[in-house]
Amino acid sequence: QVQLVESGGGLVQPGGSLRLSCGASGSISSTYTMRWYRQVPGKQRELVASITSGGSTNYLDSVQGRFAISRDNAKNTVDLQMNSLRPEDTAVYLCNADARAWTRGPINAYWGQGTQVTVSS
Repeated sequence: QVQLVESGGGLVQPGGSLRLSCGASGSISSTYTMRWYRQVPGKQRELVASITSGGSTNYLDSVQGRFAISRDNAKNTVDLQMNSLRPEDTAVYLCNADARAWTRGPINAYWGQGTQVTVSS
């Protein structure tokens, strides 16, 4: 059973920084696009950033220039560096990856449990 595990959330003041990390427990043969989403109670989950296996990135307009997504293909990990944080960035951040659990196996979507990020003074 493959699971993604996030770490790095917490409480930070406006203008501060946090770095989120996500790795897989269990074996993964290969990963494709990896993403960070965020969820606020009562609101739709939104895609914050994505990165392909080749390193192409996309960002939500409101985080462009403040957040940076990166990955380590050898370790099947993805990070999200968040700078100049704002109160409206407060959410549960979830890691998502399209991956094969074994060579030539199906590509499935895997999710982490989420990590809370709170931006408040």
